[in-house]
Amino acid sequence: MVLNNQEYFNNRYLKKDKVEYRLYQDSIVNKCKRRNSLIILPTGLGKTIIGVLLIADALMKYPASKIIILAPTRPLVSQHRGSCAKFLKVDKEKIVAFTGFIPPRKRINLFDKSTIIISTPQVIKNDLIRGRYELSKVSLIIFDEAHKTRGYYAYNFISQNYMKSCVDPLILGLTASPGKDFERIQQICDNLFIETIVYKNYNDTDVSKYIYDIDTYINFIDLPVKVLELIQIWEHIFKKFLKFFIERKLINPYKKFYSKLDFLKIAHDLTFSLKYETLFNSNNLKEEILNQLYYKDPLILDIIKKSKLDIHSIYSYCSSCISLLHGKDLLETQDITLFKSFLDKISFKAQQNILSAERIANSEHYKLVTSVIEKEGISNLSHPKIEKIIELIQDEFSEFQNKKIIIFTQYREMAELLKNKLSKIFHNQLVIEKFIGQTSKVNDTGFPQYMQIEILENFRENKINILIATSVAEEGLDIPNVDAIIFYEPVPSEIRLIQRRGRTGRTSPGRCYILLTEGTVDIPFHIVAKRKENSMNYVLLNKEDLNLNTRIERKSINFEEREKNNLESKLVENFNERREREYELLANQSIENILSQLDEFSKSEEYNKFKGYGLTFFSDLIDLDKKILKNKILTIKGKKKSFKEEPKVYLNKNIKCLINIVKNYSKNRQISLEELRKYAHQEDIREKKFYIHFNQACYLGYLRKKNDIVQLVMDYK
Repeated sequence: MVLNNQEYFNNRYLKKDKVEYRLYQDSIVNKCKRRNSLIILPTGLGKTIIGVLLIADALMKYPASKIIILAPTRPLVSQHRGSCAKFLKVDKEKIVAFTGFIPPRKRINLFDKSTIIISTPQVIKNDLIRGRYELSKVSLIIFDEAHKTRGYYAYNFISQNYMKSCVDPLILGLTASPGKDFERIQQICDNLFIETIVYKNYNDTDVSKYIYDIDTYINFIDLPVKVLELIQIWEHIFKKFLKFFIERKLINPYKKFYSKLDFLKIAHDLTFSLKYETLFNSNNLKEEILNQLYYKDPLILDIIKKSKLDIHSIYSYCSSCISLLHGKDLLETQDITLFKSFLDKISFKAQQNILSAERIANSEHYKLVTSVIEKEGISNLSHPKIEKIIELIQDEFSEFQNKKIIIFTQYREMAELLKNKLSKIFHNQLVIEKFIGQTSKVNDTGFPQYMQIEILENFRENKINILIATSVAEEGLDIPNVDAIIFYEPVPSEIRLIQRRGRTGRTSPGRCYILLTEGTVDIPFHIVAKRKENSMNYVLLNKEDLNLNTRIERKSINFEEREKNNLESKLVENFNERREREYELLANQSIENILSQLDEFSKSEEYNKFKGYGLTFFSDLIDLDKKILKNKILTIKGKKKSFKEEPKVYLNKNIKCLINIVKNYSKNRQISLEELRKYAHQEDIREKKFYIHFNQACYLGYLRKKNDIVQLVMDYK
């Protein structure tokens, strides 16, 4: 990085005197210029800026190349786009954000013409699978929130595709919390082909002057006597059903504490044992199967056989106990309102003749619980955490003159409850809003992207004082100047603990309040999260034990090379023709995957071991003809129809989006046409596209236009 001024980073691709110079950032960028890197920094130390600096360096090396930034959520995508436009000297038209709302035809052209592409990973993965573009000319990919690079997450596919496609690849993984142990961190390094790890913590001398202290206050909460009495009644139901497992020797009767996991394990062992029952007689295989079970001495299946137990009853009682323990958690750690909603769901399921729910609802103690709640009233059984939150907010005002707080809670219903209660109490002093994800459920409409972005912008501009957020606000979002964070309940995850706590202490000393209900699951959850965080820090301080990639060979990208005239690189003018070829490409990829997996498996020790026990595999009995296999896969993927389908109304994402805008932003289900167009524009539904989908929504009867007013007639299911 060339420095024209010690106070700022400056080069050809950075806007002059926009990025403040920090020595540790310069050092990190220099380490990451030529090697795939995983950067682990506490929140607030400028991971985004490091990404910006590395983008500028990559463009210095390859001005004609493309950069990709991947982020797990749309608000994060929008935030990264804003950061690139703010700090980088790149034409704004060439900094684009990809979402599923942008049609494939447009994404192909945007990718071809743009320099920086910011996207959620699933969109890029889907395009790569269909050969809409390729990554050979991409000089850098940034994987934000890199701790998600596990299992089947799209980050894994993209990193593998990139390393195969590009001769001079550069990967940057960014996270504040990679995972609790060696295995998880090693998995991230393997999946992102990491060559070097840079880890900084609050104790490092080169970052200490940029860090503000975060004081953590643990607030222990005692439940009122009336709620404790309800808990005892509820526990009596659980103990009654627990006897079913104890009498049949299906669970340890001497345990001090039973969790939902105990009964999930019983159900898992039963399902797994029934699936592989025929292999239990093999002494060699039995040890491998035992490793997949939780209960090994004795085995669940042996107990069932010996006592001739009814399998369906075991599954049903497991479901009942899991429900009872979930209800207990709600009663102890949330609020009586959430517990009452849970009881209503139990009653509804019982009416639908679901045995696990009927068993609970028909209990005399269940009826006693519902009668006590009805007699006492919801308001008299409110959880004391709510009063504590009110007290903390008042203390923040009086002692610190702070009017900017985030409250984290696990449940959307709790977020809505807190918003309503706090709004009534502080209605003349504060503006309070909730912040939830996009997924909509029955009687629970999520917040679309444009609404999330607007709420965050209002929070930054102090138009909103208190944000009550679910997990959607934990990761990555740039919410500056939050001086206090309140955990309504602890989280048993070191990643979520670090992410939540990192929302404060960015520009000034911060405070983190964690509410723990005495004698409840709150206590072990908090202990577990702290233990996992300590374990993570230990691994990172001893990162030399990790196995990093040392075999990546690089050579310069040749931008003069003529583009290949094939599906991967050619922009086909006739998109219908491209779609036909995409289907064919998908089929070919599926065939190759199937055959390569079969080939790999047939060479494995596991295959030979199973064959030795007389097992026959499908691939041994038939000739896997590529042509037949391809036609079958094309049929499955919708290329061919073997039957006639009844025509049905197709409600696409754009129409649903317009309906949601009217629903969320209207007063009395009405909104002006101009307002609707403004919000639709933020979702990339513009001009001709807007009128096509708006007219279709009206035609189908969801919306109605009268003069310049749009009315919501009915919601979609």
